[in-house]
Amino acid sequence: MKKDLVSIADLNGEEIRELFKISAEIKGKQLDLAKGKTLVLVFEKPSLRTRVTFSVAFFQLGGNVIYLAPADIGLGKRESVPDVARNLARWVDAIAARTFAHKTVVDLASCASIPVINALSDAEHPCQALADFLTILDHLGSPSEREAFDWGKIKLSYFGDGNNVCHSLMLTAARLGARMVVAGPQGYGPKQKFIEMAQEESKKTGASITITRDPKEAAADADVIYTDVWASMGQEQKAAERRSLFAPFQVNPELLKHAKPDVLVEHCLPAHRGEEITDEVLDGEHSVVLDEAENRLHIQKAILYQLLLLTGVKRSQL
Repeated sequence: MKKDLVSIADLNGEEIRELFKISAEIKGKQLDLAKGKTLVLVFEKPSLRTRVTFSVAFFQLGGNVIYLAPADIGLGKRESVPDVARNLARWVDAIAARTFAHKTVVDLASCASIPVINALSDAEHPCQALADFLTILDHLGSPSEREAFDWGKIKLSYFGDGNNVCHSLMLTAARLGARMVVAGPQGYGPKQKFIEMAQEESKKTGASITITRDPKEAAADADVIYTDVWASMGQEQKAAERRSLFAPFQVNPELLKHAKPDVLVEHCLPAHRGEEITDEVLDGEHSVVLDEAENRLHIQKAILYQLLLLTGVKRSQL
């Protein structure tokens, strides 16, 4: 791995598989790898899963966590991002940043001498995508095939806004060799840059990335159906106009009829129940959303574990 995890593009397929392996090896274990170390959470957005899972993950590695809320720093306003990065690098051992602008995470990583992890930006949500694919592996990969799982047999169908989560899912699918279909209304698809990145990587791995406006076509024979909110944080003023545009892409029992009988349903949460997904599906037998939420803890613990090793911490005996 590189020093930082700013984008899924910072990882290759083998590194992603290694993170899955490590997450299983250290799951539930209390280690002393990070004893005497401190992780700082630099957040510009509110959080439940991200804040709690990063905190618990670093505690389980033996370290301490400091949370800095938006008012504590004022990134780029009270103090420049480079100055914040250079100061934090003198005091702590790693940064997890949850920001609006992706450039903020990029600048933190380029100016800090310590590892920086993208805990969400407007362009990507790499930790979420890794947790999502780990969840698929947990449910669809038998113990005997786990390390050599054939991702080429998996079809992941994403419904809704082509947002940061969608971008990271596409890049992860491309690196692992999976098939992914993105279905949403015209003008609300993933950014062309990420489509091209994913499709270029797919040429090497045998993956396929498809964009469609037909929800039934996207759902056909899907192994996994995924959705996210139609209006992300910072887009709340556009929520009303989006509801009618996105309504045909709602994940509901009718849509699931087109997928495989044992289809998994994923959502990164928080969910707007009755909008992008119905209660019946979110709380139903196909839903693995709580497994996803738990896997944020396990995959982020593995990421921190790997990054601490890169910065010279001796590997603990498992």
